This record gives sequence, structure tokens and C-alpha cells, in this order.
Amino acid sequence: MPCLRSKNRGKTLSAVFTDMSRPVRSAGRLIALNALCDFQKSGEPMTGILSRLSTKNRLDPRDDQFVRALVFGILRSRQYLDCIIDRFSSHPLTKMKPRTLAALRIGVYQVLFMDRIPPSAAVNETVQAFKAGRQPKWLVRFVNGVLRSIARERDSLLAPEHLLVNGAPVLNHPAWLVQRWEKVYGRQRTREICRINNELPPLTLRVNTGLMQRRRFAAILADIGRVAYGKFAETALVPVDYRGDVAGLPGYEEGLFVVQDEAAQLAGSLVTMKKNGRYLDGCAGVGGKTTHLAALLPTDARLTAIEPEKRRYRLLGENLRRLRMNGVETVNMDLAGFAGAVGEKYDGILLDVPCSGTGVIRRRPDIRWNRRAGDLPGYQRRQVRLLKTAASLVRKDGYIVYATCSLEAEENSEVIDAFLAEHTEFFIEDAREFLPSAAAQLVTAEGYFQPTPEQGLDGFFAARLRRRAG
Repeated sequence: MPCLRSKNRGKTLSAVFTDMSRPVRSAGRLIALNALCDFQKSGEPMTGILSRLSTKNRLDPRDDQFVRALVFGILRSRQYLDCIIDRFSSHPLTKMKPRTLAALRIGVYQVLFMDRIPPSAAVNETVQAFKAGRQPKWLVRFVNGVLRSIARERDSLLAPEHLLVNGAPVLNHPAWLVQRWEKVYGRQRTREICRINNELPPLTLRVNTGLMQRRRFAAILADIGRVAYGKFAETALVPVDYRGDVAGLPGYEEGLFVVQDEAAQLAGSLVTMKKNGRYLDGCAGVGGKTTHLAALLPTDARLTAIEPEKRRYRLLGENLRRLRMNGVETVNMDLAGFAGAVGEKYDGILLDVPCSGTGVIRRRPDIRWNRRAGDLPGYQRRQVRLLKTAASLVRKDGYIVYATCSLEAEENSEVIDAFLAEHTEFFIEDAREFLPSAAAQLVTAEGYFQPTPEQGLDGFFAARLRRRAG
């Protein structure tokens, strides 16, 4: 029977850490412990929690990278870690305090997946971080004992891909989500999606072709390691060997690229523009797709991007400036307020709506643990409302590109069906007409652009809705 020290283990869960050459003090583990406890309590996105704690504790970039690798690795393998802990613990996991369980997960993850940390150091530093919270001595001894027992047996433990619980593999996803996907995709395809979600995603870049051609930028990146071209998007590059901070890549300060998965790049390609046209990004966020549209903007065309949340609006402006895109009008307002304030219509609107994010779990592993099936109706109501508002802003013969990074029908085809039932003046255009030929395989029979993670892209959905001219 294959044991834990299998070839797939390092590739799947510890690749981020393999380039780090020095140990990190228990302060980093204490921050990781606080982050996991905050997440358990609030359900706040982990990126926000880590950014706040990193700033508060003034972590240097390498320590920050360690903490992120540790925390996100735990979130990707949490179910497996709990199975191992449960085997060695005399106390049921369901009766443990969140901080105790979080400390055990931190220690076990290092022992099993972070090969450059000696198991004894991983245990000692984790116990010291746990003690910093003034825990009772007996509880500290308990955590220490469990971790040392696991460290002694690490070479005999089954790897995640070989461990079965009640006859089923450990997929590191909540049961409700697995069951939903199995009804849609079948058992084998669902397991493949889960496997992909548990791996580190590629760092995919969209080249700012307004400043440099893709081939030329690929040659620059080749100086730091292997570079791959995107499978589908004509602006995509992947620096295969790079493990550092994105800002450390050549061309970052000069605005030569933005981090963006191929799925999002292809969705942006559905927004076609003409000279003197008027275009709107109705849910701009931090500007990933806004900057793509700005790069494609023809002569004398105008682009407006609106974003209601102040932090994202600030980052939107920063990204536009870094990419040298000064001609975009930005508005700090929600779509409903904007629709009531303007009197003009648009030739095209991109509506990348807030969603559950189940298509990007490989990039945001916390999503799997802070979403519930009961969340989907609320997302759907908001999405339908946004789409109806966007419809009021589109001129005749104009179009809306509705997009999500969700795999759930409630947020995708059901939203389109509900909208078209009330707005018969709109119809679906086949996404194949607007995408590179290589991406035709990612389009459904209905004409929706809908890649899934096992195809090598983020899970995504986009529909192009044309308003009739008459």
C-alpha cells in the first residue's frame, strides 16, 4: 500500500515551500494560527485576514510567503489532516476547541508536507506558538504528544490519494458540494475537479499587448526559467518555474502584465468593441477585466468602470495606473445608483457579477469551507437584479456579457433563463463567434462559454446577450 512519502505529495501540496532555504520562527506559525481561528469564527476571505495580519505584524516577504503557503496548504488538505489527527488523538475532533485543532493542523501539515522543515522543528515551533496563547499545560502536552506521535509514524501514513474513509476517497471538499457536482458531472469528473482544486494553480499572466508583444515578453521571462504559452488565450503566458512574489517578476512595475487566468482572459474577449463605441464594466472589482477591455479599446471609444467597494475601487485605480491606462473613467458607485444617475445607453456592458466562486477554489481554497448550499439563492437574486439593471443601460443592438466564476447552475444558466423569460428583446449569441478557434471546445451547445477546472482553466461561465435592433 503506498505510504505518505509518495511522488505526488510534494507536487500537490508543498511546491510553494520548496524554494525556501531557511526556517521561520514560531511567530509565523502564531500568525497562521490566528488566521485559521479568525477564519473559523468569521468566514471572512482568507486573503483579507492574511493581509491584515501581515501588515499588523510587519512580516517580511519571505515570512509572509511561508505563512501563506502554510495556511492555504492546510485549507487545501484540511479533511485529510483531520483524518490523520483523528487517528492519533484520544479526544474527538468535534469536541476540540478551534484553536487546539488549528494548532494540530499546522503541526501536521508541516510534518507531512513541508519537507525542508525537520519534523522535530515543526513540532517544537508549533507547540511554542500554541503556548503563546496561554493554554493550560495539559492541553499543550496533548498537542505536543499528538504531533510527536504523527511525526514518528509519518513514513507509514497513507498519502491523500490512497486514503479511504467509509469506502470513499478523501477529496478535501465539503460533502454537500461533492454531492452537487456528482449530480451534474458524474463521480469521476467530480473527483478530477477536486484533485485539480487541491493542487497549486499555475501563475498565469495576461500580457499588456498595448505595451509589448507576447513573444517579446516571453523572451524576457525566459531569463528566469521556463515559460509556457497559454492553451487558449492569445495573450496568456505562464512562468512555469517562478515561485516568488508577483511583484518580483520583470515588467511588473512597467505594467507589462497582469495576473489573470485564461478563463477570465477569454471571457474578456467576448466584449467586442468598435470605434466611437460606449462601453461599461458594471462590476469592475480591482480591474482584471477592466484593464483587458482598456487594452482592446479602439480609437475614440469610451470605457467606464464602476465599483462600489472603496478598497477594490482604490486597487482598480492603482492597477490602471500601473498598466499605463489613463483613458478609463472610474466611478465609485453601485450599478443601480449609476443607472439612476446617467442618461446614456451603452453599446456593450461587461457584467462580471459577485458569485459563490466555486469555479476558482484552486486559487481560493477557503471558498470550499465558507460556502453553503443555502447561499446560492441569495447570490441568484442579486445576479438577476444586476442583469436587469444592466439591461436598462444597453441600447438597441447592443449586448451584455454576463459572467461568473461559479460552477453552479443557479448562478449561471438559471439566471439567464430567468432574465430571458422577462426580457424577450434579448437573445443568446454563440460564444464561439468571438473566441479564438482553440477555445471552441469550451463552449456549450447553448452557446455559453463554460470551462471547468479539469480542462486546465478556472471554472467560469459567460453568456453574451444581444438586444434586438427592432
